Amino acid sequence: MDIIETLLESLQTDAPIQRIVVGAFWTAVVLDTDPPRCGLASTLRAETHAVGPPVTKAGRLLNRSGRELATMLRSSSVLEASIGMAAFNALLEIKETKWTEANAEEIILERGTGRQVAIVGHFPFIERVQQAAATCWVLELRPHPGDLPADRAGDVLPQADVVALTGTSLINHTFKDLIRLCRPDAFVLLLGPTTPLTPILFETGIDAVSGTRVIDPERVLRSVSQGAPFRQIKRAGGVRLLTRAK
Repeated sequence: MDIIETLLESLQTDAPIQRIVVGAFWTAVVLDTDPPRCGLASTLRAETHAVGPPVTKAGRLLNRSGRELATMLRSSSVLEASIGMAAFNALLEIKETKWTEANAEEIILERGTGRQVAIVGHFPFIERVQQAAATCWVLELRPHPGDLPADRAGDVLPQADVVALTGTSLINHTFKDLIRLCRPDAFVLLLGPTTPLTPILFETGIDAVSGTRVIDPERVLRSVSQGAPFRQIKRAGGVRLLTRAK
C-alpha cells in the first residue's frame, strides 16, 4: 500500500485556501470555509536546497485549492510535503464522537508499562515512559543524549512490544519502511500534531492514532507565526488532542 496515495484518495472535500503560514516549527493551512478550518504539520526543511528553492511555487500557492495543495505531500522536498500535510489535515472531516480527548503519553504508558517500547522521535514525555517501561529506546534524526540515531531502527523496532511512530514520518516518506520493521503482534501508535486524524491509517498496520484538531485557527496562527513550538501552541489554547484506537 502506498500510504500517501491512499490518504490523498480518501479526501472527500475541497475548499479554497485562505492562508498559509510556514513557521519555524509548525506549518498551518487555513481553508476558506465557514467556519475556517485549519490543519497543522511539522515544518521540516532539508539541510540545503542547492538544486532549487524548497517550495517551487512559493508566493503563488493561494491560487491552489486545498486538495491541490494536499498533493504536495508527494513532494521529495520536505518543506513542500509539510505544507501538503497541513492542507490534508485541514481538509479532514472529523467526527469527534468517534475520538477520545486523550494524549499519546497515556496510551503509551497504558500499553508499555513493564514492556519493550520504541519511540521514533524525542517527545517531551520520554522520561516518564523510560521510568515505566522495561526498556525504552528513542530513535532520533538529531539524537539527544541517550537517544539512538534513526538509522538504528532496523535493530530496535523488531524487538519492541509497543512502537510509537511520529506523524512526521509521512512528511519525510519514512513511514512505509518503519511500519514494515514492526512485529505483527506489536502495538503501533502514530502520534504527534502532524498525524492525520483518519481511520484510513488502521489499514496500514497502525493500532491507534493520536493527533491534534485545531478548534481556534486565529489563536493557533498567532502562535505558529511567532515561532512557537507545540508546547506553547497547546498552552495558548485553540487545539484539542484526540485519540482513536482500531
